[in-house]
Amino acid sequence: MPVTYDLDGQKRVYATWAKFYDRIYQHMLARPQREAVEAACACGPDILEIGVGTGLTLPYFTPDSRVLGADLSLDMLKVAHRKVESQKLDHVRGLMVMDACRLGFGNERFDAVTAQFVITLVPNPEQALAEMDRVLKPGGEIIISSRLVDDGGLLAPFWSAVAPLSKAIGWSSDFKVSRLTDWAKATGRYETVHVGRGYFKVVRLRKQASADNAQSKA
Repeated sequence: MPVTYDLDGQKRVYATWAKFYDRIYQHMLARPQREAVEAACACGPDILEIGVGTGLTLPYFTPDSRVLGADLSLDMLKVAHRKVESQKLDHVRGLMVMDACRLGFGNERFDAVTAQFVITLVPNPEQALAEMDRVLKPGGEIIISSRLVDDGGLLAPFWSAVAPLSKAIGWSSDFKVSRLTDWAKATGRYETVHVGRGYFKVVRLRKQASADNAQSKA
């Protein structure tokens, strides 16, 4: 059964989730989220977090980072704004409503782009990746954490079968790691530098440095 995407429907789902999202996911997602944030901070100070949601990850960034967060859900962002104010997260420079497939930033703006538990839910993941690529500086990384499935395996048919139900509750069960690594390879500009293990995985895709940068370092 094919899975269809409804952005307005997703907004309604996350308007409901915003009320109790942190209570359910704060501890469950902490390990991969912290790992992704640490990798992003190692790339440089200017970081874009796509799908920032209620801002669960925002306290994990280093004080010297400059973080912008984008999300489709205004209700989620309202929770994130309260978190930034109450915890005095001065490294968060802005939170905005934005579609991952149509980012409102100039080219090569960020040292790292993170997408935590969102890539499996956007209507066109490859278009979202292309937008991340556009706003990422050469030498930077796209860092994705999510529920990602290894190719093959005994449970692969099961995860595919329950995919429609998972999407209905704002989750994903059958998005394969290879969809990310194949995209990276196809661009000719990215190297897959890390693929995590376990139920929730972190995948790091490093953008090739520009020729000018490579020559200056030689």
